[in-house]
Parts: sequence; C-alpha cells; structure tokens
Amino acid sequence: MLKNNKLSDFVEKIKVSNIIMLTIAGIINAIGITLFLEPVKLYDSGISGTSMLLSQITPEHLSLSMFLIILNIPLLLYGLKRQGKLFTIYAIYAIAIYSITAWLITYVLPIDVNFASPLAGTDLLLCALFGGVISGTGSGLAIRFGGVIDGIEVMAVIFSKKLGISVGTFVMIYNVLLYIICGCIIQSWILPLYSIVTYAAALKTVDFIVEGIDRAKCAIIITTKPEEICETLSETFECGITKIKVTGGYSNTPKTMIYFVINRFQVVKLKEMVHNIDPKVYITINEVADVFSANQKIK
Repeated sequence: MLKNNKLSDFVEKIKVSNIIMLTIAGIINAIGITLFLEPVKLYDSGISGTSMLLSQITPEHLSLSMFLIILNIPLLLYGLKRQGKLFTIYAIYAIAIYSITAWLITYVLPIDVNFASPLAGTDLLLCALFGGVISGTGSGLAIRFGGVIDGIEVMAVIFSKKLGISVGTFVMIYNVLLYIICGCIIQSWILPLYSIVTYAAALKTVDFIVEGIDRAKCAIIITTKPEEICETLSETFECGITKIKVTGGYSNTPKTMIYFVINRFQVVKLKEMVHNIDPKVYITINEVADVFSANQKIK
C-alpha cells in the first residue's frame, strides 16, 4: 500500500505541460540534426555528436537513433540518484522522442537526407548555423521543462568533481576531444571546424531559451540617502525595493544597500536619477536570468 502511495505521488509530479513541451523539444532537435547536420556530415556536440560519428563509421544498420539510446540512457540511469527520478524520466522521454523522430525523418518520411540538406543544400555554413540554432532550441526547451536531450550534462556532473574541474569545463573538454577525434578519423579538419560553429550557435541558443532573450538587470545601490532614492525609484518604476543596512569597510560609515530589479531599457534612467540624488552613490548592475515574485515570473 505504501509503495502504491509513493508511485501515485510520483505520477502526480509529472506535468502534462512538461511532457508536451519535451515532445516538441525532441522533435525540434531531431529536425535540426537530421535536416541540417547529418546530411553534410557535420557533428553536434556531446553524446549526440558522438552518436553521429559512430553511426558514420559503423555498419549502416547501426543508426544514429540506436546510438542515441545506447549511449544516453545508461548515463541517465547511472546518474539517477544525483539527478532524481523526475529528471531522469523527463530526460529519457525527450531523448526517446528525439531518437524516434530522427529515425522517422531518415528512414520513413519521403525526405532525402542522404547527400545534402533538403533546405540548405551542401552549404556548410548555412547547415552549421541553422542546425545549431534549431538543435539548440530543442535542447533549451528540454532543459527549461525539466529534462535534457543529451546525457553529456549528466556525465559532466558525475565525473567533473572526480577530475577536479567544473561541469562547464568538462563539457568543453569533451567536445574539443570529440572534434579532434572526428578530424583524425575522417582525415579532414573542415567539417570539425564547421562543427564548432554549430556548437557555438547551439550554446548561445540554449542560453536564450533557458534564461530568456531579454534578461532582467539587478541594481545594487550603496548610498547614504536611501529614503529619497527608494521613493523616487518606487514612483518612477512602480516596483518593489529591498533595503539592507550596511557599513562602509574603509570609512566605517553606516550606509544602506538597495537591491532593485529593472529591465535593460531602464538602466540609463535609473543611473541618472540615482546620481542626481546622491552624487557619491555606488552602483553595480548585473544580469539575472529569471526573477520570481509571489504571483508571477518576470523575465
């Protein structure tokens, strides 16, 4: 009975909206790979890129779709304890959709993807850019809705700490080695170099999808005139403000730190207003990916 209750609670955590978006993510990623990259022998990054290379150098019946399943799912299951059951289920589902869609496009649908991209022909730059942007959109959607399209992130989490490096460094090293191996195997560096363009385009697209194209800005204001500044900011921008009492490290003077979130179009106006009130004010402005309030999410 207890096991049934736990299973029921877990099933309730699975959101239909996430499943729908993960389905879309898998389909988009497959379109980017099979219609733009694979026809001209360009390589994606991570496990997806590894699968593409293996599908090219092994017998024809060992397809990209098969390698995606063979390489990704064991990694996801191995990282189950660290990543959690829900993430693992979402990730396996997204990768399965990606794999099935790639198989349908390559072998079932009446689309010729054997020698050139149906949309960009043999233009390597167009294929690299559009393949990277489209596959990056799929990967970004998968991450945004609780899963992944590629098990390289899970692999990085598992092994980076043992190697004494960051997750980002691990992924970068893996991809550099992958492209070097690709160049050595095919005895040409043109395709691996264009694949780096694909990787860069995909990486930037993932950032846009996951963190938002128009990121918010947080302003940290250190001042001795907090009341005037807070009143002006509140009236002008109609946003909440956080005040924290602080002490100057050098002057030992009591001051106030104001934390305020704005969009990029309000930065110049904020700086002018604050400097007019307190010419000696200290301001730092940083990007933030997402801002959550009690009732809404602001980007």
